[in-house]
Amino acid sequence: MQMTPESGLIDRFGRRIDYLRLSVTDRCDFRCVYCMAEKMTFLPREQVLSIEELYEVGRSFVELGVRRIRLTGGEPLVRRGLLALVQQLGRLPVELSLTTNGSQLAKLAGPLADAGVDRINISLDSLQADRFQRLTRTGDLNQVLRGIDAAREAGIRRIKLNSVILRGRNDDEVLALVEFARERGLDISFIEEMPLGQISEHDRAEQFCSSEQLRARIETRFALLPSTERTGGPSRYFRMADSDSRIGFISPHSRNFCGDCNRVRVTAEGRLLLCLGHEHSVDLRQVLRDPARVPADLQHHIVQAMALKPERHEFRLDDEPQILRFMNMTGG
Repeated sequence: MQMTPESGLIDRFGRRIDYLRLSVTDRCDFRCVYCMAEKMTFLPREQVLSIEELYEVGRSFVELGVRRIRLTGGEPLVRRGLLALVQQLGRLPVELSLTTNGSQLAKLAGPLADAGVDRINISLDSLQADRFQRLTRTGDLNQVLRGIDAAREAGIRRIKLNSVILRGRNDDEVLALVEFARERGLDISFIEEMPLGQISEHDRAEQFCSSEQLRARIETRFALLPSTERTGGPSRYFRMADSDSRIGFISPHSRNFCGDCNRVRVTAEGRLLLCLGHEHSVDLRQVLRDPARVPADLQHHIVQAMALKPERHEFRLDDEPQILRFMNMTGG
């Protein structure tokens, strides 16, 4: 199949790719137990795409039919020059969103909204300060809560909380997290832990909580009504009769969501990852930094990469992780 900017990006299974998750850094000011090791070695700065290179990647994908760009990390808000990138991307015909741990939102929510960000996902795994600190290793819950309030005050159109639930660690807070979202008019998605990177802090199989288990627990208090709404991501949403908040479930283990996958990722070092659960990739940094390249080269490599996108991921809880890169290296 010959693809052009007009035809968009279509993989060999007929899925149209219109959503890019663009990681701007592998660095983070938290060390969440399910995301990375406590002592991390981050990429040398010269290996990370510059702000100019990140914009060129984003613009090229938009010209190839991408209509949603989500900025991720690591923690994107610790990247120097991020607001300049947001302002540049915000001028493109694209829906611009961001995933953050919320630590920097108190000071940056307003500028992000002004620059064109209209959707923000904020990680929040506990409402108990001591537990939050243990799960993030370095995080301050009150700082994140101030960031959530700042995002609401800035007029961000849609704010969603992301909660990774671990049995015996924070599964007793599921209803409290739903109440928190309802009180503030926020959406919330509960996420099954992704088996990325080797960790020793806990046993993933023993602490696994399935989406169906969490849904059953929520329905002891709130009736969940199935919804056909989609936001471009993998969440399966439910509504509540007495609230505008949506409850989402992201289920990489218990409910494979690959059949209609419309996403690719670019890591902070410029690897175009065709699937979260595979290492199939193309080195866009090499293309960007080739002194002999012509402007069309980047789009050509992106188009050719669609042939590498696998049909589905193969996550397993009962085996060593097949993907050794941590989530901060992947881009949330």
